[in-house]
Amino acid sequence: MSLNLSFAWNCIICSLLILPLFPAFAGLGLIIALFIIFKHNYPQIIANKFNWGLGILALWLIVTSGFAFRPGDAFLGMANFLPFMALLASFPTLIQKPSQLRQIASSIAYPSLIVVVLGIGQLFFGWEIPELFFGVTKLAANGNPEGRMSSVLSYANILALYLAIAFILAMGLWIDAYRKLKRLEKQEDREIARCGEGKNTSWKRKEKQKKRQEKRKSILWFLTVVIIADSIGLILTSSRNAWAIAFFAFMAFAIYLGWRWLVLAVSLGITNVLIASFGPSPIKELSRKIVPEYIWARLSDEMYPDRPIATLRSTQWQFCLNLTQQDPLTGWGLRSFTPLYEQKMGLWMGHPHNLYLMLTAEVGILGILLFFGLIGWIFWRAITLLKTWSQAGARKERNRLILFTYLVAFSCCIFFNLFDVSIFDWRVNVLGWILLAGILGVCNSYYNFSPVNKIESELRGEAIELK
Repeated sequence: MSLNLSFAWNCIICSLLILPLFPAFAGLGLIIALFIIFKHNYPQIIANKFNWGLGILALWLIVTSGFAFRPGDAFLGMANFLPFMALLASFPTLIQKPSQLRQIASSIAYPSLIVVVLGIGQLFFGWEIPELFFGVTKLAANGNPEGRMSSVLSYANILALYLAIAFILAMGLWIDAYRKLKRLEKQEDREIARCGEGKNTSWKRKEKQKKRQEKRKSILWFLTVVIIADSIGLILTSSRNAWAIAFFAFMAFAIYLGWRWLVLAVSLGITNVLIASFGPSPIKELSRKIVPEYIWARLSDEMYPDRPIATLRSTQWQFCLNLTQQDPLTGWGLRSFTPLYEQKMGLWMGHPHNLYLMLTAEVGILGILLFFGLIGWIFWRAITLLKTWSQAGARKERNRLILFTYLVAFSCCIFFNLFDVSIFDWRVNVLGWILLAGILGVCNSYYNFSPVNKIESELRGEAIELK
């Protein structure tokens, strides 16, 4: 890696570390990295056929904005897409190794501990930080909305997605660290047995092994704290969407690891929660003696009864479907939902709580199909690579785990946007695009270096390293 690209890589890592607290400086760092990568890898970026698809999508957004209900708002709305599409086009030329995915995951997961601590202080001790206080994000006392943890993110649901991503990445890193620690312990046991209870083992070597083990234990304990903190934070956001995501992620890892007993135990626990929330009487009353009211009341929506019809997700979704039926080809333009909904319902609503219905109404059916096609193509390549690495055995297990972790994390972003919209907070938005760029970069690096006719040689055990 050249000096310029090393600087770009450091900018990415540092930006992710400070992203929640210092978004302005993080954004500057990512922009600097983007320009360096694009300048250094311009021919490679332009020649990539996937990027041609991104270019067509960008052109479609521009065209539909020209025919929008409010063209000015639509062109401003492209800021939620075009810079991040440029990131997806350029970052994969730098992020090409599974070890880089682990570094990025650490840079996202570790700061979440500070975010949760600030959120707990916000809810229970009335902590607050004024807006633009030395560049730190605003921290509102008692959360936003009141009583729900939002910490330094703009809203409780946005914090929930941020913590869900950090939680998933931390789980993947925890499993990797645990496995590595066990390998080190087995290696030490073998050396002791081979050298006769360590009599002939050099003192320096034993000290080096001990330090490596201590380092791994420290990382494992820290990740444990991060996972517990993120779990507490997810509960306190009171986001049903995030609770479902956390459950999905937990089950995905349990199935991946083959922990059937855990899958069964968690399934029984979730079944009890669902019965307490939606079951018939008198069964649900019995379940509610076990499940905390905070959970079943939130899931069943009994915590917020008698909502106005215009605030219901079902009303907003039906409105988007009606807009799509009226103009299915080009849509009504980006950022058109809010003024159209206010005009019809007499209520301001920032988004319809479903990204895909919103985009279908705003950029048309062709635009959403192209958007899904590009993401689906990345997923297909990643799943194919996972299958290849699984056949390669233990040699590729660490690579397979981190790629699987990224796929779970980004899948949760997709799921979250079925019931909410995350693109309007750029901090959470950029995390999703970086996850996707990491997946694409590793896949591109592998397939560019190992075409189909070379895969069989790797499966036979021949060493093939990523660029």
